[in-house]
Amino acid sequence: MVRQNPAIPFERYADDAILHCRTRQEAERLREAIIVRLAACGLELNLQKTKIVYCKDDDRRGNHEHEKFTFLGYEFRPRRARNYRDKYFVSFLPAISDKAVKKIRQEVKGWKLHLRSDKTLDDLARMFNPVIRGWVQYYGRYYRSMLHPVFRPLDRTLVRWACRKYRKLRGHQRRAAHWLRRISVREPKRWAYWEIGVRVVVP
Repeated sequence: MVRQNPAIPFERYADDAILHCRTRQEAERLREAIIVRLAACGLELNLQKTKIVYCKDDDRRGNHEHEKFTFLGYEFRPRRARNYRDKYFVSFLPAISDKAVKKIRQEVKGWKLHLRSDKTLDDLARMFNPVIRGWVQYYGRYYRSMLHPVFRPLDRTLVRWACRKYRKLRGHQRRAAHWLRRISVREPKRWAYWEIGVRVVVP
């Protein structure tokens, strides 16, 4: 890339790479050049995973077979954005990918917080905030609002935990949700995901 295509920006991580071309013709030419270069090194390009993606937005309104891609846990695709005049438009932006969302939810489910009635809310926060904060800092760098639905199941699990923990809340999920919501509003820094504006939803 440096020797033969210095004008084309690119990023690489391990064996994944993104190359920013100006036209489809340029992208097709570059793909063929990469195939030749890899073959010279005894390697082969995975054509099933290699795609030419059209970065669709308000300035590029055409259609293409591929209009999104994932890279490092982010999905890049057309999304609604707001400019400095508070007007909405479509831009090609990254946000946490569906695969990353599924992975986070599976890990949170494995914590089985609702069964840890021997712990206080502060105990649980100290145990799991470092992991949650890492997710927030990484995946919340772009389009942070997409993280809100990711952590909704965690709130529901904490409601179940409260129903097991406190006798006055047993069998009263709505009351427990109100109790947890008041804490999230009063002390948003207690849980790392509350800090980004996620609030407990009362059913």
